[in-house]
Amino acid sequence: MASITAGIGLPHVPFLPALVLREGPTSETGQLFAQVREAMAAVPIDVIVEFSTDHLNTFFFDNLPIFGIGVADRFAGPNDEVEAVPVSEVRSDRALAEHLRKAAISDGFDTALVQEFSVDHSFSVPLHFTTPDLTIPVIPVFVNGHIAPLPSARRCYALGQTLGRAVRSYGRELNVAFMGSGSFSLEVLGPLMFENRPYGIPDPAWAERIRALLATGDIEQMLQECTPEQIHKAGNVGGELFNWLAMLGAIGELRPHFVHLETRFGHAYGVWR
Repeated sequence: MASITAGIGLPHVPFLPALVLREGPTSETGQLFAQVREAMAAVPIDVIVEFSTDHLNTFFFDNLPIFGIGVADRFAGPNDEVEAVPVSEVRSDRALAEHLRKAAISDGFDTALVQEFSVDHSFSVPLHFTTPDLTIPVIPVFVNGHIAPLPSARRCYALGQTLGRAVRSYGRELNVAFMGSGSFSLEVLGPLMFENRPYGIPDPAWAERIRALLATGDIEQMLQECTPEQIHKAGNVGGELFNWLAMLGAIGELRPHFVHLETRFGHAYGVWR
């Protein structure tokens, strides 16, 4: 049977690779990604299942699933020209991906089948920092956290629970890590931006609140507080928190190894194992 060995929560802001290249590996961002990478290296990982939100680069308004699972032998990314991240091919695990999608549909999630696709920075930036050699197969799980109507926080958590059970029931011996990627409070190219910057952090108190709830493991309280009104207040990409919630649903009883907020950007880094 397969086992879940780790949960990973990360940001995927596209300028972070260039920022670390410019500021160096001892910068705050560089050290936080290194801390996650070291924690991942301490546990066996054969496959990564990565929850993230496409930014209308893989999908568009004419074809925009709420949930989708990449079922392929390989895929490429990033498809949106991320500075300091070359376009690369990433291996996947088609058989496990098919198993996950079948389990999701059996549990009532009408999950889109995604084949012959590429991914944007939302998937590629976390992999760039944590698995730079891209030797670990990755299964992308797409969660719509941007374009209304959004799924509920509880629904995303439940999807994670379904996929976690599916991994544990899988007939091959595999060590699986679940990754959730996104920001807690972030406005991109919208009215809540900082002056003279293309982004803003509309609700830093919410980002700190989420970090505190993650650290204590109070997921039920987090689900109660993740109302549509609060997600909207957190910025136009505040729904990326749903990727973290899906990851938390998947990993079950794993406990936090560390959770650290990067205050200046309204996002966090965390590892459960």
